[in-house]
Amino acid sequence: MVVCEFSLVPLGAGESISAQVARCVKIVRESGLPHLLTPMGTILEGEWDQVFSVIKRCRDELRRDFNRVLISIRVDDREAPPGRLQGKVRSVEEKLVRM
Repeated sequence: MVVCEFSLVPLGAGESISAQVARCVKIVRESGLPHLLTPMGTILEGEWDQVFSVIKRCRDELRRDFNRVLISIRVDDREAPPGRLQGKVRSVEEKLVRM
């Protein structure tokens, strides 16, 4: 099971890329994988091949209209049960309560 944060930036799209981000988020949502949209990227949880298949589909979608796409990927690969997206945040919040 991996938790993966990724972002794709199509070069030549201009200052705002929200329309292109929306195209990718649609692909992410259709995948059915747990995910979280953040201001700087998208976080996915799933098996390695599932997650990277989604990222590839996002890349392919943007490459239809852009010759160059910058892709950043950060992966936490760990033997763990599903639910880490919520579990990681919950663990920190529980510790904050005790401070």
